[in-house]
Amino acid sequence: MQQHFADQLIQRIRSLGHPLCVGLDPHLDRLPELFRCGSMSPSDPQTGEAVEAFLAAILEQVAGRVAIVKPQIAFFEQLGWRGLRVLENIVLKARQHDLLVLLDAKRGDIGSTARGYADAYLGVQPAIECDAITLNPYLGRDTLAPFLECAHQHKRGLFLLVKTSNPGSGDFQDRRLESGLTVFEAVAESLSESSQGLRGSTTGWSSLGVVVGATYPGQSERIRELLPNALFLVPGYGAQGGSAEAALRGFVRGAGGILEGGIVNSSRGILFPSGSATADAKRWERAVDEALDRSIDELSTAATA
Repeated sequence: MQQHFADQLIQRIRSLGHPLCVGLDPHLDRLPELFRCGSMSPSDPQTGEAVEAFLAAILEQVAGRVAIVKPQIAFFEQLGWRGLRVLENIVLKARQHDLLVLLDAKRGDIGSTARGYADAYLGVQPAIECDAITLNPYLGRDTLAPFLECAHQHKRGLFLLVKTSNPGSGDFQDRRLESGLTVFEAVAESLSESSQGLRGSTTGWSSLGVVVGATYPGQSERIRELLPNALFLVPGYGAQGGSAEAALRGFVRGAGGILEGGIVNSSRGILFPSGSATADAKRWERAVDEALDRSIDELSTAATA
């Protein structure tokens, strides 16, 4: 039986001592020489094989060391149907390694279309079974209904865009409404009831989470005020410039006095660290291990400070 997503995630994070999430973003031009084959063009059948081999090796490296991985669907869709087959295989491999899977798809649509997306990844017999998915709530609360239903019935997780890490996020998210709230505050406030309804019985954390960029630590504290039990998905750490301390600004003291309340994503910093662009397998493994060690140490230190 599927365990409540937030309870499962937080218990694993507590056991590991850090909230690192590894993003699976296979940039074709960055794949190490060790895994490259053929032309590496999106239409080349060998490219999908190279991407799958690379990500399978990454999963071997991170298994048992992180609680969750986050494949970004765009990097698979660019390969056409072969890419979706790779995604399906990688998600299955991750689950076989006992890793939770958060699909970064940022879905947001209406009616039957939203239902189709929810059933595809979170339903009772999903085509690609994931533990959680990212969503865009800016089309309105009705677009979230099929996903909330899956979260309740099948104990899945949802992470909704609230305050994103990109430089242009403030163009709309920071605009102030007549109520005095910013747009991102209004979105966070609107999610409060649903967040409370998805709280886990073991940890008290909600399976309705929000995306809050590490590049905006002040806003993360405000969102925590509005959503005290929501898990945070924090992008922007590492390669995008956010520090470990900034990434954890919206977290709170939990078990053992350690900061908890979400996951901190690192993609490029783990997948393509310095020294990994090599054809030598041992050198590649060492470079990825060292990058993983650094991120875990930074986040563990920040969580206990």
